[in-house]
Formats: sequence, structure tokens, C-alpha cells
Amino acid sequence: MTTSTTLPQRQLGRSGPFVSAIGLGCMGMSEFYGQPDEARSLHTIARALDLGVTLLDTADVYGPFTNEELVGRAIRGRRDQVAIATKFGNVRGADGAFLGVSGKPEYLTQCCDASLRRLGIDTIDLYYQHRVDPATPIEETVGAMADLVRAGKVRRIGLSEASAATLRRAHAVHPIAALQTEYSLWSRQPEAELLGTCRELGVAFVAYSPLGRGFLTGRIRSASDLAPGDWRLQTQPRFQGENFDRNLALVAAVERAAEVKGCTAAQLALAWLLARAPHVIPIPGSTRPERVEENVAATRIELTASEIAELDGIGTPAGERYGERGMKLVNG
Repeated sequence: MTTSTTLPQRQLGRSGPFVSAIGLGCMGMSEFYGQPDEARSLHTIARALDLGVTLLDTADVYGPFTNEELVGRAIRGRRDQVAIATKFGNVRGADGAFLGVSGKPEYLTQCCDASLRRLGIDTIDLYYQHRVDPATPIEETVGAMADLVRAGKVRRIGLSEASAATLRRAHAVHPIAALQTEYSLWSRQPEAELLGTCRELGVAFVAYSPLGRGFLTGRIRSASDLAPGDWRLQTQPRFQGENFDRNLALVAAVERAAEVKGCTAAQLALAWLLARAPHVIPIPGSTRPERVEENVAATRIELTASEIAELDGIGTPAGERYGERGMKLVNG
């Protein structure tokens, strides 16, 4: 992989490649957070690559199905500069309806072929099971994913929102390069067991929503700051009702600490994550080039032990990170 700028690097698994310590989550470029702007999204990805970001994260479910196509267009002519991570397992219909989860071998094989076509690439660098299917033993799913590695369609495999026990079972079938789970200043659950298990097994921990779906940036002050129909207002308890107001106080604490440090709240939240452990790789989602520039600059911020301790104590957010349906699908 060659880039015009070099960022600090972190490894995808014990034997995997090194990628930029901060990646780019592409989900919001196609859905969920307002009206997509393809031209701006392509510019954003190009800017990320110019800055040395070498890990792009997408999934078949985003769009649905259109985000992979967008990423594929963005990397044409630059394939050797980037590792592409995509996912299967959340089932959506052609009309966008969520139909459940599937880890069935025949399903994931079809999904992999479709993702390769949409991305316009020969091999997926990191292929995740997006959500664990309780109806299919993880050994069967991972066995089929290992077949894709042997077939040359996938380089490395990962899991998303899996429990430590499931990760161990999966890793016994085939090495897991990365576990992706929500982790941020206000989503600290992985610290109980998952982070340690990943460290023990040599699995990278990819932290999605490292900025609390934008809340931790301090740029969201009221529901009116989000686009009409924004997914967060509909499905995220932390963005709803009294929870919203209570969580503003938590963000204010981050902003005060950022002002003292001389950086933005977003940069401080990312620097805190980078300081947690050397196998943690945040993938903040961005739809604007200037936000990518801001996030990447967090790799240059070093926190003292007292600064980390201050951030550790900012408190617990009000509300679950997903609604009832979504919470049933995490930590599987």
C-alpha cells in the first residue's frame, strides 16, 4: 500500500497488514443521516486517501446496496492505497425493509460475490459478519467465511457486535483479524471483556461510532440540528426526549476538556480512544473533507494520564445505544 501521507499504523490481527490508526466509516454517505451527496462523498474519500487513511468501512446493507458502489467508484485507480472492509449478515429487501439476520453459508457466499461486483474489486481485504445469527452456529458461518479466504475472494475475516465467547469460538475455526463494535467515551461496554479478549487473541478492535454518532463533537445541540427523518431521531434513545438534554451535559464536559487541551471535542474523543490500547482502530464516519482532516489530526494528540482520567470520569449517557430491536442484535 502506498499513500501520499503516512499516518500512525495499527495492525489488523497478528499476521494482518498495518492500516492507518484512524479509518473512515462510509455508512452515512448513502443513508441514515440525511440526503446523500455523492459528489461530496467522493471528494471526502479522496481527501481521506490523500491524508493517509488506508481503511475504508462499508457494508452491503448501507443504502441498501449503494454504499459499496460509491466506495468502489471512489477507489478506482487507487486500489493499492486502501484496505476495504465490508460486511454481510443484515438482510434487507430491495425496498430497504430490514428482514432479519443471516449467517447461513449459502447466504454469505452470495453476499460476497455481490459485494465484489458492487465494489469492482477482486478481493475483499476484511469481510465481517455484521450481526451474529442466533439460528446458525458461528462455527458454520466462520467455516464458510474461511472457504472464501481459501478461494481468494477474501483476505481476512472479522465479526461485528459479537460477544467474547462467540469471538473465541469463531477464532478456533479460523483466525479472526478484527472485531468491530461500538466504542466511545459514552459506549464503554467493550472494556468489560471484549478489549481484553481481542488483545489475548491478537484481534484488532475496530471502534465504530467513536464520536457517539456525532453527539460527542458538540455540533448537535437540538433535534433541529439534524435533517428531517434522520435515523438517530427515530431509533437512537440517546437522541430522544429527556435523554437528549441530559446527554448535552456529558458533551459539555468533553468540550471543556478540549478547550483546555487546545483541540476540538471530536479530536479529544478520538485521541482518548487511540490511547486506550494499541489494537484499537477508530473509524469515525464523515461526509465532509474538512471533518476527515479534523479527525485525522487526532493522531497527533498525546494525552497525559491525568487527562485520560478526567475523560474516564465524564459519566454515563442516558439511554441505550439502540432501541429494543437493535439491542437484541448486539453482543451476540
